[in-house]
Amino acid sequence: MRLGASHADWVLGFEDETWWSRVAQPALHAWAAAEQPLRLIEPTVSADDPDRKALACYGLLLRGLAADSPSPDTIWLRFVEARPVSAMTIRFLEWACLKLEAAGKRALLLVWDNASWHLSQAVRLWLRNRNRQVKRDGHGVRLIVCPLPTKSPWLNPIEPHWMHGKRRVVEPDRLLTADELMGRVYDTFGCAHESPLAIPEKVV
Repeated sequence: MRLGASHADWVLGFEDETWWSRVAQPALHAWAAAEQPLRLIEPTVSADDPDRKALACYGLLLRGLAADSPSPDTIWLRFVEARPVSAMTIRFLEWACLKLEAAGKRALLLVWDNASWHLSQAVRLWLRNRNRQVKRDGHGVRLIVCPLPTKSPWLNPIEPHWMHGKRRVVEPDRLLTADELMGRVYDTFGCAHESPLAIPEKVV
């Protein structure tokens, strides 16, 4: 972290994935009249509902990206059409690197856990090839991976954002569509609405 802070064109980022459920209700406390306790009941999904019950999402918390922001943290999100896998991880990192390059950054100190799609051969090969290409071409964003210790999610500062975000988007008395849920999540984190990432057909 000290190394990143010493370079104005480097940025520190904490990456993680989470699932946003349309049916499971988060644990929370709320004020309510004594005779009218607030109860969150898990909604049911009809057999003809076209949407998935839960949506996978990649997140990247960037520390100090916007110097003029009142908050030290900026969060970027992308939902995915299926689940976190190596190909999705690569697509998310490519998207994030393009945005960081546009913001004038040259390197991302990437902190993440030991999920299988982070440690896979495909992701490690992509990281190595990308960094070689950036060095060769003289432009682009390098990625310097900083793995977290095993089973230590509390060391990733994006985790509390997931917890509070799921409480903010909850709907107590009706089932949200997938589009409604994604919209609420993007609005909660102040992110631009993006289409879900998909794996290219040639990779499937």
